[in-house]
Amino acid sequence: MTINLNINPNSHSLKYIQLVDAVANAISEGTLTEGDMLPSVNDLMKNASLSRVTVFKAYSELKSRNIIESVPNRGYFVTKQLNRVLLFLDTFKAYKEVLYDGFRSNLPENISVDLMFHHYNIDVLETIINDSIGKYSHYIVMNFDHPRMKKIISKIPVEKLLLIDWNIHTAKNNSFVCQDFGKAVYDNFAAQIDKIRNYKRFVFIYPEKWTYHPKTTLENFELFCSDFKIKHEVLYNVDELNIQKGDLYFLVSDRTLTKILDQAEDRKLEKGKDIGIISYNDTPMKKYVKDGITVLSTNFTEMGRKAAEYVLNPGEMKCVIPTKLINRNSF
Repeated sequence: MTINLNINPNSHSLKYIQLVDAVANAISEGTLTEGDMLPSVNDLMKNASLSRVTVFKAYSELKSRNIIESVPNRGYFVTKQLNRVLLFLDTFKAYKEVLYDGFRSNLPENISVDLMFHHYNIDVLETIINDSIGKYSHYIVMNFDHPRMKKIISKIPVEKLLLIDWNIHTAKNNSFVCQDFGKAVYDNFAAQIDKIRNYKRFVFIYPEKWTYHPKTTLENFELFCSDFKIKHEVLYNVDELNIQKGDLYFLVSDRTLTKILDQAEDRKLEKGKDIGIISYNDTPMKKYVKDGITVLSTNFTEMGRKAAEYVLNPGEMKCVIPTKLINRNSF
């Protein structure tokens, strides 16, 4: 059985790890299947210029992962298909847990999921992607707006890659399951225009220094307010937050939500009456906190379910999960 070996002596990755990755990649691509015999230690020593210690170490690692087994006097064999998925998210937040649960609960138990976070650090993302090539049957990646993103994700075989949440810096042949951060915001607000007109001002709190929320939301907020002649303001510095009776607040950060609720309690302002609150991204607690917080959100359970569907049913996927305003007592 032929394995595509590209052992690079100048690589930062150790030779035995490169060999492990080569075998894992051959399994995930179908070049090696369950029951296939692997090259002997002597063959690898000769054909790949590897030491006996390196080959044994690589095969021992593959055995510890239950990917191969050794049969005395016969050799090494593939024991199972590689059913390992990388779920690569940006940060851990409550709604990401909802997405994860929707993903994991729709996969069979024999598929393992490695959950990692890049925290919007492009170097971290690149390092993890580079180190993960060949180790997974599928890569579910939550990308973000960075000029290096497209080149980095192009290293992943396109048939194994699904981009989720934000469809940006993607190639035409990339599969994705995303939400609409732009027009959906405009359309949902337009559908609530009568309620929005009950407030004196519409204030978008966009903490520019520490949010990575797509600016297309901000652009569509301003377009909506302009088209419907709504008095509005964009507050970029949360330290300047000073809530006023009669204002409607739209926010993309749960930290900001806490500040608004604290100020409202201190000033005896009743949400849904004295002030309005619309929070981006639903979480389980927003249904109950302070009798409910109105949210503008996509369905993260459905996003996770569609990602699981991509893993189980190979083929191109291009899906936009609707964004809806869920009206509760804060608006």
